Amino acid sequence: MMDSTSVVPAKQTPSRARVRNFFSYLRSLFFTDLLIYFYTAVCGTLSLCGSFFDAQGRWQHGCARLWSWLILKTSGIRVRVEGRENIDPNRTVIFCANHPSAMDIPILFVYLPLQFRFLAKRSLFLLPFLGWHLRRSGHIPVDRGRPRAALKGFDQAAARIKEGRSVVMFPEGRRSRTPEMLPFKSGSFYLAILSGVPVVPITLNGTREVLKPDSYHIRAGQTEMIIHKPIPTDDLSVQDVETLSRRVREQILSRFRPSKD
Repeated sequence: MMDSTSVVPAKQTPSRARVRNFFSYLRSLFFTDLLIYFYTAVCGTLSLCGSFFDAQGRWQHGCARLWSWLILKTSGIRVRVEGRENIDPNRTVIFCANHPSAMDIPILFVYLPLQFRFLAKRSLFLLPFLGWHLRRSGHIPVDRGRPRAALKGFDQAAARIKEGRSVVMFPEGRRSRTPEMLPFKSGSFYLAILSGVPVVPITLNGTREVLKPDSYHIRAGQTEMIIHKPIPTDDLSVQDVETLSRRVREQILSRFRPSKD
C-alpha cells in the first residue's frame, strides 16, 4: 500500500515542455546570444591588438580560449573529457573531429591543452572580429568550392604543421544538418599524409543538443569530448588517403552517439 506522504513526480506535459522551451529560447535570444556577440567583439579586438606584439600566437590563442570559456560558462554547457592521456602537448598532430554544432569550436579551444590552428572555410575570414582574429592568429583558410585553391590551402597548412603547429580539422567539411555524421572529405587526410604527423580522432557528443545548426537557441546541457589514440601517418603515401580516412572515421564512430531530434 502506498504511503499517503509519498510524492510521485509529475510527468512533464507537452504544453509544459513547450512553455519551458519558449522561455529557454527567449533567454538565449535576449541574454546568452547578446553576451556572446559582446564577448566576440571584446576578445576579437584584444586578439587583434595583441597580434601586433606576439608573432607566436600565444596571446591570440589565449584570447580565443577566454572567449570560448566565457561562452561555455554563460551558456551553462558542461563538458566531460575522456582520453587526455592520448595528447602529448610537445608533439605536433592533426586533430580530426566530427562537427555537429558551432559549439564544437569553443569546446575544442578550452579543452585541448595545446596551441593549435583551425583549417576553416574562407567565408569565416570575412566576418568582423571573428575573421580578423582568424587571420591574425594564423588560422588557415580553405576554399572548398575551388579545388585548386583548396590544394594551395593544404600546402600552406602542411608548411605550418612542419613548423610545429598542430591543426584542428573537421573532415565532414561543414556542420551536419542531421543527427548523423556526413561523409568525410579526402583533403583532410591528404594533408595529414603530406605533413607526416599523427592524426588524433576526436568524438564530440551532445553538442547538437545544446546548439543545433542554423539556430540561435542555446540550451544548457552536458556534452562529451573523447580523444582517441593517435594514428601514425609517417609510413603512408597519398595512395593511402582513403584507408586513413576510413580508420579515422571508424575511430570517431566507435564512440559517436547520434542526437535525438
